[in-house]
Amino acid sequence: MKLSQFKFKLPDELVALYPPHRVFENEDGTVERVYQRDQCRLMVVHRKSQTIDLWNKDAEGKDTPILFRSIVDYFNEGDTFVFNDTKVFPARLFGTKEKTDAQIEVFLLRELNEELRLWDVLVEPARKIRIGNKLFFDGEGPMVAEVIDNTTSRGRTLRFLYDCPHDEFKRELFSLGSAPLPRYIVERRAVDADDTDNFQTIYARNEGAVTAPATGLHFSRELMKMMEIRGLNSAFVTLHCSLGAFDTIEVEDLTKHKMNSEQMHIGAEACELVNKTKQQGNKICVVGVSTARATESAVGTDGMLKEYDGWTNRFIFPPYEFGLADAMVTNFYHPESTMMMCTAAFCGYDLCVEAYKAALENKFKFGCYGDAMLILDD
Repeated sequence: MKLSQFKFKLPDELVALYPPHRVFENEDGTVERVYQRDQCRLMVVHRKSQTIDLWNKDAEGKDTPILFRSIVDYFNEGDTFVFNDTKVFPARLFGTKEKTDAQIEVFLLRELNEELRLWDVLVEPARKIRIGNKLFFDGEGPMVAEVIDNTTSRGRTLRFLYDCPHDEFKRELFSLGSAPLPRYIVERRAVDADDTDNFQTIYARNEGAVTAPATGLHFSRELMKMMEIRGLNSAFVTLHCSLGAFDTIEVEDLTKHKMNSEQMHIGAEACELVNKTKQQGNKICVVGVSTARATESAVGTDGMLKEYDGWTNRFIFPPYEFGLADAMVTNFYHPESTMMMCTAAFCGYDLCVEAYKAALENKFKFGCYGDAMLILDD
């Protein structure tokens, strides 16, 4: 496959800047948003019949959008959803450079050494930041960081100069940060307090991601309870989502693109539940591209999920034969993105292109806060 095969024009107005919500105007004229995770639109794509469902019929026979919470209607008791339970930390900070007071964006990637307070970060504008520079952050305590290494054109290693127990240091550091929304959002609006909750799945528990497993954002507590009542199972794996999925692909031949490695863990409990589901002949639905990459990194030749603790740089694009999942739910993503390519691998390239064309024509929303696609093997 070629990079150019995933190119299309995405109008700015179809990129979701907020999750599904209703807007209310208060008596004082202020505007309030009430967010509804499971109220986005859902497109249902059928792999074998090569058909796409966009609408339901109401009591009067009129077309109405399929809402995400109706996803439960496509599954049966005993089927299992596999979720990525990584937890996003507030990775985007702003500090000032010593002497010049220039504002610098610092994007935390991962902690390299707990004792020495070393962090791998990205800085912007990078041209102003050199080894030996100090950065100051406004907070309750005197948080200062020193640049001790250049790693890439934008990458730096910082040593935070903060003398206290590690737990206290992490609390103070994260109190300075904000939700790490994708750049295609922050370039068009400011991050607000609501994003702290909105850009986190309700089942997040293992901290380490610098971007959210976006498809999981659609699952509300009410929807998860509805799934439980209907006898649908939930298995949890962990893949700490990095910024690698947003890297620009710079080669036309996709076989030459290398993904960044991401840390992942699949435990015995998830394997037992998923494999039991497979053995009973029920469906496995992976929630999102990150979950698909994690499970495909740990599935055996027998189609069973194996325990895994390590890293993966698996890049999934067509043609690709999935070893585990019978169904997949994903968002609509930007042109030439690795997430779109993984979707096309599961859906089939031609059907995926048709689905994306239908999404554009019917004004579906794209991106992490956008609408969703359910792909079924029927």
